[in-house]
Amino acid sequence: MRKFLVVLDDSRECLNAMRFAAMRAAHTGGGVAILSIIPPDEFNHWIGVGDIMRAEARERIEVHYEVFAKWMRDQQNVHPELVIREGEAIVEIMAQINEDPEIGVLVLGAGIDSKGPGPLVTHMTRQSGSLPIPLTIVPGDISKERLEAIT
Repeated sequence: MRKFLVVLDDSRECLNAMRFAAMRAAHTGGGVAILSIIPPDEFNHWIGVGDIMRAEARERIEVHYEVFAKWMRDQQNVHPELVIREGEAIVEIMAQINEDPEIGVLVLGAGIDSKGPGPLVTHMTRQSGSLPIPLTIVPGDISKERLEAIT
């Protein structure tokens, strides 16, 4: 089964990327893998404190994921999987793509503020010619109705 890989973070544009991935998966018989990455600099503390912070980060991710997963299950009949990795975002995204042969498309949401589309979109578009899979960039301010029409 082909899976759409989408990155879960705290950005507004993440919502449209999630919607797009779920709708495309529903219409094509595919799946969705939701990747959340814990940056390594969050745990530069004593070992015990770092372990507690890591557990709390995973718990926050799982709660955030469940909001999207419930919508995907209830509205799109898609049952996403959650993948949590620790490290630098680009490195971990590429590692996930390389480790899971079912991933067929990377879906990212583009930011709409004056700073540009965001660091992930900027980096991945620069590398798009050498990516092993297609990259789909979903505009951060596209309406839900427009997403439904194009998926």
